[in-house]
Amino acid sequence: MTPDVVEAGPVRLRPYRPDDAGDLVAGCADPVNLRFNPVLPQPYTLADARWWITEGAPAAWRGGGAAYAIVDADTDRPVGGAGLSQVVPGRGQAELGYWVAPQARRRGIATAATRALATAAFRAGLARLELLIQAENPASQRVALAAGFHPEGVRRSAGLGRDGSRYDLLAWVRLADDPPGPLPRPLPDLPDGRLTDTVVTLRRLAPADAEALHRLHTRPEVVATRVRPVPPTRADIDRRCAVAESDWLTGRSADFALCDAVTGTMVGGCALIYDEPATGQAMIGYSLLPEARGRGLATRAVRLLAGWAFDPVGLARLWAGTAPWNTASQRVLTRAGFHREGLMRARLPAPDPDTPRPDTLLWSRLPTDPTPTPHPLPG
Repeated sequence: MTPDVVEAGPVRLRPYRPDDAGDLVAGCADPVNLRFNPVLPQPYTLADARWWITEGAPAAWRGGGAAYAIVDADTDRPVGGAGLSQVVPGRGQAELGYWVAPQARRRGIATAATRALATAAFRAGLARLELLIQAENPASQRVALAAGFHPEGVRRSAGLGRDGSRYDLLAWVRLADDPPGPLPRPLPDLPDGRLTDTVVTLRRLAPADAEALHRLHTRPEVVATRVRPVPPTRADIDRRCAVAESDWLTGRSADFALCDAVTGTMVGGCALIYDEPATGQAMIGYSLLPEARGRGLATRAVRLLAGWAFDPVGLARLWAGTAPWNTASQRVLTRAGFHREGLMRARLPAPDPDTPRPDTLLWSRLPTDPTPTPHPLPG
């Protein structure tokens, strides 16, 4: 590519200039940008900005990549940066990256810049662009979706932290003949961020829910229904909460905090695992803390979840599995309109090698099944 100015609606992409140094420091010293761009020096100083403008960015251009300031179209002041690196000419491939200053976020700037840079890159002859994003960075994944990038898989240990540790990166890819976005999502966001019947509320699981979720999933009776039946570590739960939005965006699962609608307190959890996209089928699971049991809250949550799964998600079938001894869970499914289909023998792994593999009762609900008549549930 050549360092031409690229127009992008409310912003434009242009090469860096010496007087950009102050704005570059203000943006690159932001904790979020430092967290998700470990190649940036920390702390980021005026000397670092001047080096990038005079040496780093020109080197990117000489290497066949690109290094742009994203500037406000009216003021011409930088509000972010975008570029191409890791160029492989023989494959027509490059890695695209961007950052946005804190005061300019949530205005569609990263999406506009990414679309414009991708268009310019494809016109210059590239055939494939990659965005490599940490799973804990859902904001960047939303930009990828909006700019027409497809989730392709996980690059194991592809990221290198400042401390030398390695971590996985999600690969989002756009080809030259892909539409510019937005990409349709298998699992849309919740209306107004929640589902509620005024007694229970379901919202997306968040990092702040880790303490309650760990308490829930280390309960012996909950552990007994896990696959495998061993308690998770706190690190496991922290990770689950941290990547819940990413899993939702990529269409893998919708992980919910189940809350008391009046107090907002998290009293349990439920999840939809999109295990068979090709057949329009997903699995659900749910559990409650002891203090919330016996009030019909799980039934209410499953009804809410099923309604969302059929419309607007558009699933053709929901299924659930229960242990044969778990009659409480079976009552929940029956009241939520699920039908018992059969027994899956020795379906799950055993707690230890000397224990027989446990059976699972299979339950299902279809969108054409009659809506269950609401029982006078407690609560």
